[in-house]
Amino acid sequence: MKETFQNKKKRVQRIIQILRKVYPDPRCALHFKTPTELLVATILSAQCTDERVNKVTPVLFKRYRSIEAFSKAKLAELEKLIHSTGFYKNKAKNILNAAKAIMKNYGGKVPARQEELVKLSGVGRKTANVVLGNAFGVPGLTVDTHMIRLNNRLGLVEMKDPVKIEFALMEIVPPQLWTDYSHWIIFHGRNRCMARKPDCAGCEIAKFCPSKGVMKKGS
Repeated sequence: MKETFQNKKKRVQRIIQILRKVYPDPRCALHFKTPTELLVATILSAQCTDERVNKVTPVLFKRYRSIEAFSKAKLAELEKLIHSTGFYKNKAKNILNAAKAIMKNYGGKVPARQEELVKLSGVGRKTANVVLGNAFGVPGLTVDTHMIRLNNRLGLVEMKDPVKIEFALMEIVPPQLWTDYSHWIIFHGRNRCMARKPDCAGCEIAKFCPSKGVMKKGS
């Protein structure tokens, strides 16, 4: 029998209650001090681990201390500094072009509106929501691979498209918790509900998961 919308909302609330206790300090895993740093770090995190990005950014942020500095960066030098994050040529171009656009159109300040952020090179809804939620305190759902995997396993969505998942979750997750929910689910995906060998036996929210004990590799 298909779960009703109201029951799904109640189940999400119970899941949140538990994850809030398991992960009491939900925060972005990327290291940053300013919106500029978070924007750059998030662009670098595409197809790359947060751990790797955090190893690269200290030197990067010491070399370029502002959007203006990034906008004037030499492409070859930028590529060299971010090389280990992968896809470095595209990422370097995106960072440079985004910085130039921010200088030209937003007075050198990272915009705090999604419709403006997504106009920047290398910035989609996921990156925009990371920046909005963690740098500006504007709640947003960051749908990465963990969010796709876990929300499907939990039966909260039945789709793989990140944008469709984002809008579906917006209907059942309290708006003020969108950013925190993203962190809780991502943390749980890394610590319990891994792609290949989910720890269903140790999972704190297993009783609310219809996939418990029946997961197949990569599902």
